[in-house]
Amino acid sequence: MSQEEDLVKSMYEWTEKYAKKMGFKLNPDKEALAYVLEGLAARKEKYDRRYCPCRVVTGVEEEDRKIICPCIYHKDEIEQDGKCHCELFFKGD
Repeated sequence: MSQEEDLVKSMYEWTEKYAKKMGFKLNPDKEALAYVLEGLAARKEKYDRRYCPCRVVTGVEEEDRKIICPCIYHKDEIEQDGKCHCELFFKGD
């Protein structure tokens, strides 16, 4: 397994654990889920932080801290839309 595959697997395990803890579920579309996890892993590799792949990293630490997955917006988005903006976490059953 490559380092990139290990990182994606690590992101999956972390997000799955977080989703269960919070009563959420991960995106049921496996292809879409893989795409988001790959983006999350790429951000982790590039910035050494789990920045949401659907948000812009500004370089301003105070602002960027808000978009470390799970970002500060995800709970409100899930409550309002049934899913977060990245479509990683969905409202649980």
